[in-house]
Amino acid sequence: MPELPEVETVKQTLIPLVVGKRISECQVLYPRVLPKNHVNEFTADMINRKIITICRRGKYLLFLLDSKLLLVIHLRMTGQLVFYPEKSAPLAKHTSAVFTFYDGGELRFVDQRKFGTIYLMPDSQLHIISGLYTLGPEPLSKEFSSEILTKIVKSGRSIKSILLDQKKIAGLGNIYTDEVLYRARIHPKRPGSSLETAEISALYRSIVTVLQEAIAAKGTTIKDYRTGDGDRGNFQNKLQVYGKSGEACPTCNTLIQKTKISGRSSHFCPNCQRWDKS
Repeated sequence: MPELPEVETVKQTLIPLVVGKRISECQVLYPRVLPKNHVNEFTADMINRKIITICRRGKYLLFLLDSKLLLVIHLRMTGQLVFYPEKSAPLAKHTSAVFTFYDGGELRFVDQRKFGTIYLMPDSQLHIISGLYTLGPEPLSKEFSSEILTKIVKSGRSIKSILLDQKKIAGLGNIYTDEVLYRARIHPKRPGSSLETAEISALYRSIVTVLQEAIAAKGTTIKDYRTGDGDRGNFQNKLQVYGKSGEACPTCNTLIQKTKISGRSSHFCPNCQRWDKS
């Protein structure tokens, strides 16, 4: 599932490709991709619209148009939002929507699992998108700090569950929570309230560093994720624990273990991330 680094990379790679372009045609090939809009109204409202800029909030992409409406896209598990310079490029089997531009090329939303969503609405109605409206602070913003994180983790829930909660922090998912906790040397099952001040500071630094490194590497491509220009990410080559159960820890050679936390697989080093439950 694309997380903050992947969605940020899609934004950054699409901006030079589609900003300033005007939409000549809009096709919705999978109507359920529009949970709050009717297909005919949506396509009519998108035609002749110019993309002014693209923003990101958590795992959502927000396209500012030359109208009072915002185009909001959530990639969810397998969504790809890729610009094709040539309209003649074969249409992928799982294409949900296509935005064609007057001066050439198309922006295509391809989603194999079909969980991705698209919304078109005025800024004043964004609260209708519950997952967007309730997002916590952006972990790479000036508003996020070690002090804010201290308040966020004060809970009896596992620290992994807290970091995955989009209402607490926006954008972190399963891959990066595992990597963040490994670098901070914190066991994923530890209650957030058990963390000491120094550990929270280490966790804060780890969150910022891992996300920045992942964005610089254009995200993690394990299977479906692609950048806005169709490339693969590279951070999968730098993962230290995620998906590596049974392999040696790069720090101490102890075998990486996998467990379930809140229904999600979690990878950790039992030596580097020790937790004395007593």
